Amino acid sequence: MQVLNETLANCLYKAKMSWNEADQFLDGVRHLCTVTDFSAKTHDIGRALGARYKFSVYDAMIVAAALEANCTTLYSEDMQDGLLVEDQIRIVNPFRL
Repeated sequence: MQVLNETLANCLYKAKMSWNEADQFLDGVRHLCTVTDFSAKTHDIGRALGARYKFSVYDAMIVAAALEANCTTLYSEDMQDGLLVEDQIRIVNPFRL
């Protein structure tokens, strides 16, 4: 959910989309991607990850949700490219050449 919230904010404020345009864009994202609910367990995992890997609060929660969803790759432009988290998920910067 955090990624959807950040995407919405970027659509509205950086891309200057209308709410309707952002809704349509996010509908496409939700059609292509699995969206998981945020739970107390996700929060607990995120807190532990934040302390262990020195992630920001928001990044820790995103990584926790990805781990719970059994993802093996997490694309992020602002986390450490190449970092392997919990021997399961690799952080990849999609903009790095």
